[in-house]
Amino acid sequence: MYDDVLVPVDDSEPASAVLDHVADLASWADATIHLLFVADTGRHSVTVVENDVVDGLVRKGHTVVEDVRERLQAPGVEFETDVVQGTPSSTIVEYADRYGHDLIVMSTHGRTGVTRYLRGSVSEAVVRHASVPVLTVRTQPDERLRFPYDDVLIPTDGSAGATRAARHGVALAESLDATVHVLSILEEEWLDRDGESTTEPGEGQGETATDAVEAVIAAAEPRGVTTTQYVDCGDPADVIRDRIDAVDADVVVMGTTGRRGTDRVLLGSVAERTVRDVPVPVLTLGETE
Repeated sequence: MYDDVLVPVDDSEPASAVLDHVADLASWADATIHLLFVADTGRHSVTVVENDVVDGLVRKGHTVVEDVRERLQAPGVEFETDVVQGTPSSTIVEYADRYGHDLIVMSTHGRTGVTRYLRGSVSEAVVRHASVPVLTVRTQPDERLRFPYDDVLIPTDGSAGATRAARHGVALAESLDATVHVLSILEEEWLDRDGESTTEPGEGQGETATDAVEAVIAAAEPRGVTTTQYVDCGDPADVIRDRIDAVDADVVVMGTTGRRGTDRVLLGSVAERTVRDVPVPVLTLGETE
């Protein structure tokens, strides 16, 4: 599935569980881990001072990536390290494109301070703009990190972005011999008080949701992937979180773009809320891959 995994790091203390998860994934994929430190020259407190301060950030970066590399040692896993200057989120996205990485793995929290960048806003910006899949892992006490993944949850609304993510999720599940749980969501305003689809503005939404689920099932079955299917209603991010618990999912695979207008389900805001809130890793795919 993956050959070159880009792992951005900062000078916060990486959680051992997150590093173990990255090492397990790379070992399974026989992938090289590329540790990247971005010396954040985009902050006003850095750009107005002398060059030796920027050089100090770079020196700090070399120390950080070497420390993380030592902690990430795993049998059979190769490592490369790099330190660059720039604005963290855009630099990470551009770096992955320039060097052909096929997966970015990011923690969603880091320390505050001059060199901090692995926090929600930066990881969410990478999720929005990256052209390669992004696996986000929260550093929270309730985070569940299990690898290999046995249960993969794929939310879909049938849009091009969601379909692209679903194909990737099915391929990942096939590689891991995992079960795929396909979910489509009717938002509450599409339903009348009896739970039936309304004619305005959500006419046909029940059929659209069912069709979206069945399309993923049809793609998974020829590959021998075991599937379950659900059409739930409610706030999309809340429904995704509830379904994770119901199926004991190990990872969520979803698109960052979806249907627009009255028939939208999976928009960027839903993916970002999912990245922030759910207790399992989230693998997102953007508009292009």
